[in-house]
Amino acid sequence: MPGKEAGARFATITGWGKCMPPAVLTNDDMSTFLDTTDEWIVSRTGMKERRVSHVPVSDLAHVATVRALAAAGVDAADVDLIIFGSCSADEAIPNTASRIQLLLDNKKAASFDLNTACTSGMYALSVASSMIRTGAVRTAVVIGAEVITTFQDWTDRDVAVLFGDGAAAFVLQGTDQDEGLLADKLGCFAESRDILRVNGIGLRYADGRTLLGTVWWDFLGQEIFKKAVMGMIEASEETIARTGLSTEQIELVVPHQANLRIIDAVIKRLGISRERVFINIHKYGNMSAATTPVAFVEAIEEGYVKPGMHILLPAFGGGLTYSAHLFRWGERTTPVSIADIDLPPCEKTGLELVREGMRRPRSGGPFQNEHYNNFSAAQSR
Repeated sequence: MPGKEAGARFATITGWGKCMPPAVLTNDDMSTFLDTTDEWIVSRTGMKERRVSHVPVSDLAHVATVRALAAAGVDAADVDLIIFGSCSADEAIPNTASRIQLLLDNKKAASFDLNTACTSGMYALSVASSMIRTGAVRTAVVIGAEVITTFQDWTDRDVAVLFGDGAAAFVLQGTDQDEGLLADKLGCFAESRDILRVNGIGLRYADGRTLLGTVWWDFLGQEIFKKAVMGMIEASEETIARTGLSTEQIELVVPHQANLRIIDAVIKRLGISRERVFINIHKYGNMSAATTPVAFVEAIEEGYVKPGMHILLPAFGGGLTYSAHLFRWGERTTPVSIADIDLPPCEKTGLELVREGMRRPRSGGPFQNEHYNNFSAAQSR
């Protein structure tokens, strides 16, 4: 990391990239092992399909990061900081950010993981931006990535239909121009932390041999809905107020894509029309920490983001965390270059991957992933 020096006024996004696993799991696929239908899922969530990863989350994150660096025209060696936002890290020790740094062949970056569930990528944006503004960091990579399907409870209809896998990354750099992150608000309803819980992962459940045993979810949908709407509205209103802007000046909203009903409730309260909201929930479902970052990348890629535009990104996650970020976009909306990188091929469908996961033993030893063991050894040489 560079020595302490004068910081920048703002931290702006100069590069962006995503990585979506190729295997698709549709609502109709889910109806083959759950008591559900496409109509039931769409009417309650707005979701049509989601992705299932055949590789570890660090592989998704690495590809997304290389694409973001190419879009920024930044060499991986010049990155000072890597923050990996996720609740599905490859392992607890060492952190997943260090593997991404290794794959980038970066020798100097500070690297760490950050877990606030679905808001992890957004919290990471705040941390990286703050470090850039203090002068501790010049160039940062922020990642939101998940492979939720590896610990999904496929017998629980209320949860199983909601989540999928994916990754997105951003390159942040300092600027004295009036662009980048103008304001943000982070918060947590700690008293409601038990309404969204994944049981079975962590030292609380350890028997001396494994940290991943039988997994089951606590998911109180109505309470989550109320808290999510409340947190996203409060954070959005405070963030907008800090900039002195009005909601009429917010030209694009890219919300966390957890449920279409939540999105509609939030924008209605904020007085923002659906025409100003980017939605991709039908394609990917809720990818936890990757959700808002992937939606933001796609909004850029699909031409929704314009030079000088004010963009609001509200989100919520387990904990029960919430956030809002307000960006003023810069001039460039196209990548400097395109990276020639992709995931290894996947020869299985999303349904086949899920059925394999349902047959996998959930206790008695460490989770084994043949692809991770082989690919990690090859990439680490």
